[in-house]
Amino acid sequence: MMGWYGTGMGGFGLIGMGLFWLALIGLIVWLVVRLLPGRTQQPPIPRPPVVPPTGAGPRDDVAAGPALEILDQRLARGEVDVETYQSIKATILDSRGGAR
Repeated sequence: MMGWYGTGMGGFGLIGMGLFWLALIGLIVWLVVRLLPGRTQQPPIPRPPVVPPTGAGPRDDVAAGPALEILDQRLARGEVDVETYQSIKATILDSRGGAR
């Protein structure tokens, strides 16, 4: 054949070329992973403390806070009705001396 110079690369050349490209692609992937910010570099999200379960209601995992705020949340979620809400609120206010 005209223009054909030699027998080509051969077995070791093909293996060497394949290994070279695998190493080059692996290096590029490693650099991209190292240069992009990862999840471990972000500060953890602060979470409010959780009230330990008392067995008194269906939602005992409500974040700790003032009793009236928790009561308001329970009313908003529909866990207590208005009459129960008013009686519990009166009890809380009486135990605090009438101050909110």
